[in-house]
Amino acid sequence: MANVQYTDCPAMLRDFLYYMLTIRGRSPKTVNAYYIDLRTFLRYIKRVKTNLPAETEISSISIKDVDVGMLGSITLSDVYAYLDYVYSQRENNAKTRSRKISSIRSFFKYLTATVHTLDENPVKNLELPSAKKSMPQYLTLEESIDLITNIHTAYSQRDYCIITLFLNCGMRLSELVGIDVHHIRNNTVKLLGKGNKERIIYLNDACLHAIEQYQKVRSPGKGGDKNALFVSSRGTRLSPRRVEQIVEQCLKTAGLDGQGYSPHKLRHTAATLMYQHGGVDIRALKEILGHENLSTTEIYTHVSNRQIEEAANRSPLSNIKIMADKGKKAPEEND
Repeated sequence: MANVQYTDCPAMLRDFLYYMLTIRGRSPKTVNAYYIDLRTFLRYIKRVKTNLPAETEISSISIKDVDVGMLGSITLSDVYAYLDYVYSQRENNAKTRSRKISSIRSFFKYLTATVHTLDENPVKNLELPSAKKSMPQYLTLEESIDLITNIHTAYSQRDYCIITLFLNCGMRLSELVGIDVHHIRNNTVKLLGKGNKERIIYLNDACLHAIEQYQKVRSPGKGGDKNALFVSSRGTRLSPRRVEQIVEQCLKTAGLDGQGYSPHKLRHTAATLMYQHGGVDIRALKEILGHENLSTTEIYTHVSNRQIEEAANRSPLSNIKIMADKGKKAPEEND
């Protein structure tokens, strides 16, 4: 990540971003999200604290001169007002607002507990907004089989291997494209997950077979991509966007396009199938998926429609079918 991307930041924010990148080991993508969130936050704070006209466009406000005094003047009420702004004027949902709060809390924790630039942390008691918990979207077992048995692309062995790993291992898109050939040892593969955290997962027979068949026809990697497992015909590592396109193409061939499925939905599918059909323990599933908290994994404990239907049919009244005689007038009710 080039320095030029931070030239519009005050020194304290720039130092924080480099700290998260180099010391805390956050990914460039995560640090860029911090940058965008905190830049908007400080632009809003400057507009309020310097009494700029309310119609001043946020994106036009420079934050290079934001200093310790302005940061130290920020109160919890200011943060609440900012959250109301992004909710009412930017239509940020609860999940997006939670991400913004996490960025703000990390920044002020750095300023108070790490570099001691500020004495008081105004957001130490700031709670995350309650987000709607929705069931993850996933393919059924039958749809998963349709997908994996209908891969007819120009690089079918490679694309079959990609789909097989997604559906059997539940790995993230970034984890899949980051796999190098030497990361596969015997029946395991090493993945680099969120926060640069490595984990080892086991490969079942379907995955091992798919990898073996693909490696027979794999194009040699070139240059810095010579070790990449999944490469293009030119020998370059497949990009996340290219893998998304491959998944889209395979879904279309299987007649499953247009339903919002994506590589991340295939991760949901793998987790759901492991839990519902494989009987995988929720704690084991947490380790497989690389979740930091068990609460994140618990979303997969939702019950399937089939289970709900079976529960309804088990009602002791389900077989009682008494119907009033046709044409018989119902008695009038007394109020």
